[in-house]
Amino acid sequence: MNDHYKFINTPLPYAYDAMEPYIDEKTMRLHHDRHLQTYINNLNSALNKYPQFQNWTLEQLLLNVPSLPEEIRTAVKNNAGGVFNHRFYFSNLTPPPSTQPFGSLCDAIEKEYRGYSSFQNQFKTAALSVFGSGYAWLVVNAAGKLCIITTENQDTPLPLGLFPILNIDVWEHAYYLKHYNLRADYIDDWFRVVNWNNANKNYMRCFGIGS
Repeated sequence: MNDHYKFINTPLPYAYDAMEPYIDEKTMRLHHDRHLQTYINNLNSALNKYPQFQNWTLEQLLLNVPSLPEEIRTAVKNNAGGVFNHRFYFSNLTPPPSTQPFGSLCDAIEKEYRGYSSFQNQFKTAALSVFGSGYAWLVVNAAGKLCIITTENQDTPLPLGLFPILNIDVWEHAYYLKHYNLRADYIDDWFRVVNWNNANKNYMRCFGIGS
């Protein structure tokens, strides 16, 4: 994946209509081709005159925002976050029918949340609690424990020392064309297209297992 300047909008690993009927084709096109592209353009613009940061990865940029020049600090934080969060979101979708969690991640969910249904309820509650724009995340903390958190706008879990496993974008542009203001319905549909295979790989990777 293209992970440093000059950033490009890499194609989705599936067709725009692959998530139908749960996420509609037009939303996927606009979300990827317009919204993500804007974050990429703005991030490239912010870094354009700063070659000393152009070999930094998205993660390095996000983890070192306080060390950036003040004039680009906010632009990099917001737009690098927008690129990271959107790429992560799109990578964790898969055409239906989606399966339930399996493998080591399933075991961890069972242990922490006493079952998949309970996890779904808690994750949905977190996603609904985001006021305005942001994300809900399943992450692993420094102790190796699963946690559900939320972030505002395009903030990421990385500066908090958390390892992301899964996220849902609850900005209105992620669901408004199909679900209007019914965020709860969008969350229910999102669960139908979660890429649990990739989420399990993310979970294993945080413990140094797998690529």
